[in-house]
Order: sequence, then structure tokens, then C-alpha cells
Amino acid sequence: MSPNRAYFKTPKLRSGADPLCETLSIGIFSIICCKTTIREPFDIGEDELYGHANCAIERPKIGPARKGGSLATLLEIDRLKTQFFTSAGVVKAVDGVSYTVDEGETVAVVGESGCGKSVTAMSILRLIPWPPGKITDGEIRFAGRDLLALSEEEMRNVRGKDISMIFQEPMTSLNPVLSIGMQLTETMLAHTDISEEDAYKRAVDLLGMVGISEPERRLAQYPHHLSGGMRQRVMIAMALSCEPKLIIADEPTTALDVTIQAQILELMKNLTRDLGVAMIIITHNLGVVARYADRVNVMYAGKIIESGTAADIYYRPHHPYTLALLKSVPRMDQQRQAQLDPVEGQPPDLTMLDEGCAFRPRCRFATEECAHSFPSLETFADGHATACFHMDRVAASMKEAS
Repeated sequence: MSPNRAYFKTPKLRSGADPLCETLSIGIFSIICCKTTIREPFDIGEDELYGHANCAIERPKIGPARKGGSLATLLEIDRLKTQFFTSAGVVKAVDGVSYTVDEGETVAVVGESGCGKSVTAMSILRLIPWPPGKITDGEIRFAGRDLLALSEEEMRNVRGKDISMIFQEPMTSLNPVLSIGMQLTETMLAHTDISEEDAYKRAVDLLGMVGISEPERRLAQYPHHLSGGMRQRVMIAMALSCEPKLIIADEPTTALDVTIQAQILELMKNLTRDLGVAMIIITHNLGVVARYADRVNVMYAGKIIESGTAADIYYRPHHPYTLALLKSVPRMDQQRQAQLDPVEGQPPDLTMLDEGCAFRPRCRFATEECAHSFPSLETFADGHATACFHMDRVAASMKEAS
């Protein structure tokens, strides 16, 4: 298999610089070291969105929601609503979210903190604590089963076995008083008929698969013996232990440095591709979206406000919030003195939402119409949908800026 074309432009290195050793972080993007040159995820040509320099990685297959493929829909979320009933009022954390995940597909969910990304993921696994949280409406269908109709016992059989989750913070996700081996084998013993001896052997194989050296010795160690990157690899091994059909990764690179971030993300992408596992990546990092996601859902104030392929979101954004996110990112093709264009204002209070568009106080395209009703999520191109009354003006603005 011949290597794909490079989509990362290669900046000039300072004299004597070793591209294998230099790693820089710019804004929310990272310049990540490759075995050949420094790779930089800016100025990506649409036909070069997937693959990178001298690395033989195939462009992900197009799923049925986009180009008429034959893959089946694995997860379908329909009009999901999750609310928290507090003394300050009802928090509409997830407000009518709908999207699908196909078999073997990687879907990214992006947005600011507090927009409902993690609550949506927790709702899929029915991990919302009551009180104060509750799933109030909607359907979650996984492999043809309505998860919201299952008993608690049936749901426990789904968690870890069919759907696994990599939680946000690797430093606290592992139990500090249990050995790595016990935590890795516990899920296998609970969900399969495997013996303890075979579970131990599989745990060794899993640690080796995720790139941890001396796996036999690591099984006897405790979380505090491991670095942050190694703990996250253990979490990935735990997520893969029962061969799930879907993995939910909630900001899997939080608190890790950029070199470890790159390793973890490449590892997850390769494993899910090789094993045919679908994945939902929850992230703030638009660089992660460009490199690893097949489709992207942009969330704001508990709603999906734009959805499409990675190319759609980067090159044809039709919502002011998506456009604002892209403009707020530092770019290497601009002058060093160029000012950033931040998203002004603060996210709304989810207990005080009205009938209008929640983004309008921060929106440069807002009109009186935006105050009276919230636009529905409308599909205007193949697989590309947005919720904005002024999508044409936004698209025109993006075209002028580029």
C-alpha cells in the first residue's frame, strides 16, 4: 500500500533541530512529531483530510449516512432529553439531541464546557445519578435494543461488555487500592465465562496491545506506580477487554502532554480500525477532530447545532458558532502579529433558556427572528445539517474569509 499524500505542511526547522525530538503546542492544536518531519494540522486540503506524510493510513470508509454505504447503524439517539432538577431551577443539560453512529465509525462531539457532551455520553450508559439528574424523554437504541427500556440488571450487562467508556480523568478513573491486574480482569470475569487464569493471560495481552512494556509486572502494580499516559493506556485496555461494539472516549487526552496525546489518539484510532469498533470521541480539540473523526456533531447549550463530515465542518461551516470556533484557533499561515478572533461572551445559563436561539447574545449574525424561536436542525446537503436561520450568510462569510 502506497502512502497517502501529506496533509501537513512542513515548516522549516531551525538549524540543527531534530524533528524526532521537537514537539510544540500552539493553541488547541498540536504540532506532533513524526518519524520523518514535524506534522502540522493546518491548511488541510479537502482531498487530503485523511492520511499524513509517509504513513500508509487509508482514508476511513464512508458510512451509509454520508455516501450510501452498507454499514449498519449501531447506535441511534432520538430526541434525547436529560435534565437536572436543582434548587436553582431545571438544568436542560441535553435538550433534544439526535444522532447516529455506524458500525466501525468514529464520531466526534465538540463544544465548550457545559454544552452537554459528557451528559449525553453518560445518558447512553444510563449513568445519570438521581437525584438530581434524570432522562426525561427520547430513545436510545443500540444494536436494535432500546436501552431506556432495559432493567438495571440488563443494563449492567451492556456496560463494559457491549459499550465501554474511557472516562475523562486518567488520574482518578482507576481505583487506587486495587492492583492493575485485578481491575483489568474484573470486567472480563463479570461479563464472560473466562477463567481467572485465562483472564490473567488476556490482561497481559491487552497491556502489550496498548504499548505498555513488561505487562506481567504491571499487573501487580497499583495506579500510583504508573504515569498519566500509562494509566490512560490501562483504561483503553479495560475498555477493549470484553471486545465491545462501541467505545465512548470522554476527552481521553485530558491532562496529558502533547506527545502522549498523539500516541494515545493514534493507538485508539488504530485499535478501533483493526478491531472494527465504533467510537464516540468527546473533545474540545479541533485538531483531534480533523485527524481522527469521520463525522462531527457540534453542540451548544444542550443541542446539536451542526452536524456533518469533518470536511463539511472545516470547509463549509454553516452555523455561526462553528465558524467562531474555527476562527478562534491560532493559524500558522497568518502573520505572527495577527490578533485572535475569540468567541465573545459566556455560555448561557441552562436554567434560564428561552424559546430563541441560545447563541444569539454572542452571534454576529443574530436578528429579531432568532429571539422568537429556535431553528430546527435541517439537512441542506448530503449528511450536512445545521440549526440556523442565517446559514447562507454564515457560509458566505466563511467564503469571503478564506
